Amino acid sequence: MLPHADELAEVLLDLAVPHEDINQLVRMGRRVTDDPELLRVLEASVEELVRGMGEIGGAVDLPQLDWASGPLQRCFPVYVFVAALPYTRAYHRARGVPDDVSRRTLADLGRNMAVHRRRHRRAGVQAPWWLTHHFRGELYQLGRLQFERARHGQRTSRVLASAGLDVAPGTPCLNVHIPDYLGPLSPAACERSLALAAEFFTLHYPEEKYRAALCHSWLLDPQLKEYLSADSNIVRFQDRFRVAREDREPADSEPVQFVFGDPELAVESLPRRTAVERAVGDHLRAGRHWYIGHGWFPL
Repeated sequence: MLPHADELAEVLLDLAVPHEDINQLVRMGRRVTDDPELLRVLEASVEELVRGMGEIGGAVDLPQLDWASGPLQRCFPVYVFVAALPYTRAYHRARGVPDDVSRRTLADLGRNMAVHRRRHRRAGVQAPWWLTHHFRGELYQLGRLQFERARHGQRTSRVLASAGLDVAPGTPCLNVHIPDYLGPLSPAACERSLALAAEFFTLHYPEEKYRAALCHSWLLDPQLKEYLSADSNIVRFQDRFRVAREDREPADSEPVQFVFGDPELAVESLPRRTAVERAVGDHLRAGRHWYIGHGWFPL
């Protein structure tokens, strides 16, 4: 199920796993392969992950590791994704996905571990559920942005249909995601990503007709325009989108998590080093709230 130690280290490097975590992961990998109970959980997890490979929105319920809290429990998803890697790569090859797109997409495992270390100061996987989309062929990194194959729901399809688009609930759409640790969200980088996406999905998923892109993110909260200049990257990113719906449920922890690395930081202590940091912190210190924005634009 897992590569031998020398090969495992190289695979982890290919997945952008932080260098400081690799030796420990290689050592613990031997425990996984030598323990029958852990091996059974690993096999069941991989089977669950790769079932229905390529399906949009397939429900994945990875088994919980009933193991003492510690490094192995925090890092066990790494072994699941490494063991599933041959299935993912086979699917990518069958779809003609270029090797560089496959590599950059699956490198989100390392990014996820870097986010975990920034918050907890130790090795672990921050959001294993999120990475299932990458390893099941639902999501691809194309330049600065990530694009997830998805389907329209009731609310968005009504909004888009009223705008003249030929969409209905269940028809394909692309969800846009903004990964961390990848430089500025410049207009030029976004334009390049959109061009890459248009070419990629036409070539590799010709049977799926994408008429709109959607984004659900705190970065689309229009209140940011009160603090940021009109030529800022975030405001110019917002300007690409039309409003799909408004969220009335506060989501204050979202910007705190993504800007400062820990959603549980005390508002009073949030730094003010950058324009975005000042915007997020000052807004909350004034007793106001942030919300998830929901936007779309036609493709």
